[in-house]
Amino acid sequence: MKKGLVVESGFVFEEETSLTVSKTSLFFTGDGFTVYDSKGELVFRVDSYGPDIRDKDELVLMDPHGRCLLTVRRKRPSLHQRWEGFLGERSDGQKPIFSVRRSSIIGRSSVTVEVYGNTGEEYQIEGSFGQRCCTIFNAGKETVAEIKRKVDASTNVVLGKDVFSLCLKPGFDGAFAMGLVLVLDQINGDDYFANDGGAEVVPTSMDV
Repeated sequence: MKKGLVVESGFVFEEETSLTVSKTSLFFTGDGFTVYDSKGELVFRVDSYGPDIRDKDELVLMDPHGRCLLTVRRKRPSLHQRWEGFLGERSDGQKPIFSVRRSSIIGRSSVTVEVYGNTGEEYQIEGSFGQRCCTIFNAGKETVAEIKRKVDASTNVVLGKDVFSLCLKPGFDGAFAMGLVLVLDQINGDDYFANDGGAEVVPTSMDV
């Protein structure tokens, strides 16, 4: 598999890896997150900004020690929902390393991720983030990451949507993937507040 965008090499795993993502507040769509590995060690965190998160255009992904890894920012004005990702803590004039664009045509939605720079990569996100069932494909239609409902291993019970799994294929950067999760959560929140429902991203070129 072709190597994708690397935000932080320390979060690129040689083996398929499943991270547990937990929303730190259940009251407001788009609140903070904590992310743990299979050993229960903290991997990423995103601080909650409280009930006014809907007015926030910028989210910061941090490592367990509070170091800023990635900033995702809503691009305004924009015809479609568009977000941009920046390495570290964004500064004025800094160029983004990727963009996420959501477009809708007669109720059908798709999310495209474009990586800037020499790589010229593009990814498609298909499925329903609101249902915690999404797949991230590269340009060759290979699965690089999946978002799934979390099943409690001891009881075999499916947990609530506030806890879910982020499954990474070997070589796909977990920090980049988590940045995409932040954008999907914001898009889903926009739809929830606008339509009293969740966002569904339906396939554009293949069935899943």
